[in-house]
Amino acid sequence: MKIALCVKQVPDTDDIKWTENNTMQREGVESIINPYDVYAIEAALKLNGQITVYTMGPLQAAEMLKSIIALGADKGVLISDKKFAGADTFATGKTISAAIKKDMPDLIICGQFATDGDTGQTGPCIASLLGIPQVTFVKEIIECSDNKVKVLRVLEDGEEKVEVTLPALICILKSDFEPSRAKINGIIKAQETEIEVLTLEDLDLTADEAGIKGSPTYVSKAFRPEVKHFGQKYEGAEIIYDKLKEIGVING
Repeated sequence: MKIALCVKQVPDTDDIKWTENNTMQREGVESIINPYDVYAIEAALKLNGQITVYTMGPLQAAEMLKSIIALGADKGVLISDKKFAGADTFATGKTISAAIKKDMPDLIICGQFATDGDTGQTGPCIASLLGIPQVTFVKEIIECSDNKVKVLRVLEDGEEKVEVTLPALICILKSDFEPSRAKINGIIKAQETEIEVLTLEDLDLTADEAGIKGSPTYVSKAFRPEVKHFGQKYEGAEIIYDKLKEIGVING
């Protein structure tokens, strides 16, 4: 089975910097693997298949791909070009789907959300553009064969088991298991593995379909919410007692 694992680097800082187009600056920013993608990685590693990891971002993301190869993935593909900068979820989905289509897998696994955007749109967008079924909010892969996958997904009022024919895409939620750690053989393998880099010229896309030019979403303003703290200071046990009684914390 061929598995495509889609992961993303997100900023490891609260000091987010913005470009002149109000998109997030990623180059030169300290980054980590998106927390939801950690569980997507675990889901992929538990399956018996050949795993190719895809990410779209600056060249520094190659190190993240190597860290996932060290865990047990087979190959890494970095989709990187300055023309991809400023992409919204639609342009990102279009670019990643164009890369995946070059070596179409049986199963695509994504994290449900990215902590730098929290839209949950990129995975479904990839599935839609590839014309394959999708299952979102997946808690667990129950069973996977050559032609179907059975999963447990979370709903607002409970859980349900869903079976879908492959090829398909699933989006994974956070789970309660402990993520894997790389072993020495995996680290050696990662060091020896060359990361494939795809630019716009390698994909069946035009410059107008990628990056900020291919993004129908425009961010008109980006700002950090102002944190306000309200409170009053009271001194003396009797005053505090009367105040708590006034607001209903103490009865009688």
